[in-house]
Amino acid sequence: MSDLAIDLHWHRGGDALRAGHYSNAHVVHFNAGHELNVDAAPDWGGDPDNTNPEQALAAALSSCHMMTFLALCAKAGWPVASYHDHAEAHLGKNPAGQMSVTRIDLHPVVQFDTGFQIDEAQLQQMQHRAHRYCFIANTLADSVEINIR
Repeated sequence: MSDLAIDLHWHRGGDALRAGHYSNAHVVHFNAGHELNVDAAPDWGGDPDNTNPEQALAAALSSCHMMTFLALCAKAGWPVASYHDHAEAHLGKNPAGQMSVTRIDLHPVVQFDTGFQIDEAQLQQMQHRAHRYCFIANTLADSVEINIR
């Protein structure tokens, strides 16, 4: 199987690393040349203009779910014309009392080519199959909810 990697770079801006007096802002490099500015979530003092790890986790799940859904639809002969999702990561305390992403909600909206029709039950079944086969969802276990629009 593949080993997939990123490079992360952080540099302290001040003289000393002291609680509450440093920035979490850093850069994550993907592949050749793509980089993403990352920081803590705004509730934790991060820059709201930067991506935060919780958003990145929701994006990874949403992206993986979509790619799995598209692969299943291609095999089934379903002509998907467009796919949109609004993914939400929810922060809270896990059963051990630690802060975590307790749930990620996906809200996929799928459009098919004109004239192609499926019923709501078929669409839900395909979305649930996509969830079952999504690598990221399998990593996260039971903290994903799919709300089909």
